[in-house]
Amino acid sequence: MNTAPAPAPRPAPTVPGGPLLQVSGLRKTYSTAGTQLVAVDDLSFSLHPGGALGLVGESGSGKTTTARMLVGLERPDHGEILVQGAPIAATVRGRAARLARAKAVQIVFQDPYLSLDGRISIGTTIDGVLRLHGRGDRVARAGRVRELLAQVGLGDRESAALPRQLSGGQRQRAAIARALAVEPAVLVLDEAVSALDVSVQAQVLNLLSDIRRDTGIGLVFVSHDLAVVRYVCDEALVMYRGRTMEHQPVADLLTAPRHPYTRLLLASVPRPGWDPDAIGRQRRSLDVLPGEPGSPASPTVGPDA
Repeated sequence: MNTAPAPAPRPAPTVPGGPLLQVSGLRKTYSTAGTQLVAVDDLSFSLHPGGALGLVGESGSGKTTTARMLVGLERPDHGEILVQGAPIAATVRGRAARLARAKAVQIVFQDPYLSLDGRISIGTTIDGVLRLHGRGDRVARAGRVRELLAQVGLGDRESAALPRQLSGGQRQRAAIARALAVEPAVLVLDEAVSALDVSVQAQVLNLLSDIRRDTGIGLVFVSHDLAVVRYVCDEALVMYRGRTMEHQPVADLLTAPRHPYTRLLLASVPRPGWDPDAIGRQRRSLDVLPGEPGSPASPTVGPDA
């Protein structure tokens, strides 16, 4: 986890209306070696316009699988996803349905170099998205490309460049501009700043805070880095082996965590006097966490618990 101190979090915008995103009873399993691996189990949460929710947990906790289900890259076994009150179909058929889903939810991946086409310029990439969604003629699209790039702090030089000619931070800004091109209701960011230098992380996080303040877009931020979540998110949902361990406002979760697993995550952040052996002993002392197979059932810790 990032050891650099995080700036004070920015206040969340207040936008009237019902939930922008509602997830209810989401479950996803995979078959491996003749057994069923539960990746996500009975996951529920909501996100309001202009809000930002952090999905937090170790590798294998199910947070990336959740992100992939939100954007349709994985199909849930059970559960429902609503965007602006309308259900997102588990199976999307036909061009119109695919475009509608893309407009509802977009994703920005961890490595922008892999998600951008290295053979074409950044401006051409964004223009292709606009053209696919029928956003105006060539002149109108060119103007919109400039607007989107300016929104993320890029200009004509970056528009004409290939992905390999840009820095990591510039590529991630370009990936965000591409995702914003269709004006989605929800933007999912899967470890979107974890590969960036700390100073560049701060720039991208400031950018995301400005975008949600100005547009009312909802952010679902997948991260293992509690410092990042503290800065950009209003609420955090802690996952372990696909299940919710705790869901609280970020400030409350970081200062008064209720679940032993959350306390373990916080204790795992390196600091002066940090003892990794003690963390390992604490990890083993948890043995079987509440909600795991073979353990006593216990209620999920939520915002109103």
